[in-house]
Amino acid sequence: QVQLVESGGGLVQAGGSLRLSCAASGRTSSNYAMGWFRQAPGNGREFVAAISWNDGSTYYSDSLKARFTISRDSAKNTVYLQMNSLKPEDTAVYHCAAAPMGGAERLSSKYYWFEEYDYWGQGTQVTVSS
Repeated sequence: QVQLVESGGGLVQAGGSLRLSCAASGRTSSNYAMGWFRQAPGNGREFVAAISWNDGSTYYSDSLKARFTISRDSAKNTVYLQMNSLKPEDTAVYHCAAAPMGGAERLSSKYYWFEEYDYWGQGTQVTVSS
């Protein structure tokens, strides 16, 4: 079992930046793909980025990778999402999620799909004003 708690959301003007945090607790010694997804009202869950807990390899949504950066701090059991040059269309609830990986498994496009993730945080609201 893994528990995830997001923080760092808020209201920001277009062009601004925010850094979201996802604190993990529980069985964090195993290898996980840690992902960020977002969901705007009336829309489905959208993949943002993922990172391998073991080796730090990353995978991004093509449309967001120029502005968003995912990272992790293993000592703090925390994953971050740095969001720059924010736009009103980035407004959404951002969720952190964890998907168990094999010990030697490499991060792949498999983790683009939210169905691969077993554990989810409650989400943090990001609102970008124009």
